[in-house]
Amino acid sequence: MDITIKKSTGLRGELEIPGDKSISHRAIMFGAISEGTTEITNFLQGADCLSTISCFQSMGVSIENRTDCVTIHGVGLHGLQAPAHSLDVGNSGTTTRLISGILAGQSFTSVINGDASIQKRPMKRIITPLLQMGANIRSIKGNDCAPLEICGGPLHGIHYSSPVSSAQVKSCVLLAGLYADSATLVTEPVLSRNHTELMLSGFGAQVTSEHTTAKIEPNPRLIGQKIAVPGDISSAAYWIAAALIIPNSEIVLKNVGINPTRDGILRVVQAMGGTILQENVHTVSGELVCDLIIRSSTLHGTVISGELIPTLIDEIPVIAVLACFADGETVIRDAQELKVKESNRIDTVAEGLLAMGADVTATDDGMIIRGGKPLHGAVIDSHLDHRIAMSFTVAGLMCDEPTTIQNADSVDISYPGFFDNLKRISCA
Repeated sequence: MDITIKKSTGLRGELEIPGDKSISHRAIMFGAISEGTTEITNFLQGADCLSTISCFQSMGVSIENRTDCVTIHGVGLHGLQAPAHSLDVGNSGTTTRLISGILAGQSFTSVINGDASIQKRPMKRIITPLLQMGANIRSIKGNDCAPLEICGGPLHGIHYSSPVSSAQVKSCVLLAGLYADSATLVTEPVLSRNHTELMLSGFGAQVTSEHTTAKIEPNPRLIGQKIAVPGDISSAAYWIAAALIIPNSEIVLKNVGINPTRDGILRVVQAMGGTILQENVHTVSGELVCDLIIRSSTLHGTVISGELIPTLIDEIPVIAVLACFADGETVIRDAQELKVKESNRIDTVAEGLLAMGADVTATDDGMIIRGGKPLHGAVIDSHLDHRIAMSFTVAGLMCDEPTTIQNADSVDISYPGFFDNLKRISCA
């Protein structure tokens, strides 16, 4: 589905942001391997998270998915059953990498496969530590990508020094550590998002963190929980950027997760001089949340690099759009992880922005955006990447000419109601 975006005269109103994708995935997984019932509210009904539900249902877990609540009848740490067919993860890298850690410790063989995009995304980053733990895992095509075959069996604890700061890699190893014969530790170059550590602790696992090292003890008794999923700050990012750059805008985003390992975009907005306020700050299910108030602002360029990058890696495409409307130069460095997302987001962002007339230079690990040059409408290929589709929708709202987003329905991966919400807050 293609969609045409026209210039906005302002954004006004209040939105409830859909549930956090990362947390929704984990709530399903941890609930499935816990004892008793887990109830999840504000679960993200996006394609990726539905893939996670389907995978665990294929392994004998009873999951009831209603609009207002997802109920999981957990089978315990060792209660999963061998799936009759390969596990279809769809487009979800989170499902692929996290479930691999769980499957490595089972007593059966399983195959993980997904769509064409998943079959190109790098899985050596989880294969390497799992092999070190004694797992029997292989890339069926021998290219270090899905489909993966995992013959579950005994695992031993390791201390893994990850070459990349990736919550998916860290979580995979920690989940395998649940089935190991001794403690498992993961050290990252820079701290990545810590939803796994927080939620596993809530379920009863012994997880500790010190600096950039997380440690988990094996064979805990996990007990089902009630999880209220906060709004996803990665989804909020599009409205944050849009309200900042579109004149005559003021919006309120309710119940947004502001976990310090995820709040990098808020720090970038502050550094660029944007007006963004936090109200009603509180903790829900171990996660910090608040309401955000965003107003149109005059912005200036900034440098985004180092330890900040893992806290906003998914927001970089829309931050690049934001930078086009800031005075001066914005430099994004240390973001080579963008190359191995649903698309090569360094290339796809630069390609789209250049097509709209932006002054942008792609680099090996990011990009340089020289702001202040008006953008014009264009036809944008989303590359079936939800974050590219939404980011260029925001860009299109500032163009005098219409912008066409190709394959815009890719937004359903993380934000099924995105275009409906845009209509809701657009000024007449």
